[in-house]
Amino acid sequence: MQPTTPQQACFEAGIKFGSLYHQFAGTPVSPDSSGSLETAIEEAIENQPFCESVDVDILDDELAAELAERSADYTELTGRFMEVELRVDHEGSLVVASMSMEGDYPRMRIDRIEA
Repeated sequence: MQPTTPQQACFEAGIKFGSLYHQFAGTPVSPDSSGSLETAIEEAIENQPFCESVDVDILDDELAAELAERSADYTELTGRFMEVELRVDHEGSLVVASMSMEGDYPRMRIDRIEA
């Protein structure tokens, strides 16, 4: 059985999230550099096939709270410091997917499919 076009679009969304998270987790980040890092992540992932757009929000308040208890001026980027929404269009099937914290885990999910 061949996958449907919406199923292929969901697969593509998963590829984008895998690349996004595992490429950028561990990147040094601070509230001063978060904006440029958001842009770099968005532009890098948008290069991939079928990716319509990516919106990354690095949570500066969460970063500031983390840094208040550290001697360094930066920390490592993890899922707890960002929320992401991406849109993939594969042959007319649009998938909107997001990532946000669910408890102590960055959960990636399909929010909507428009076939």
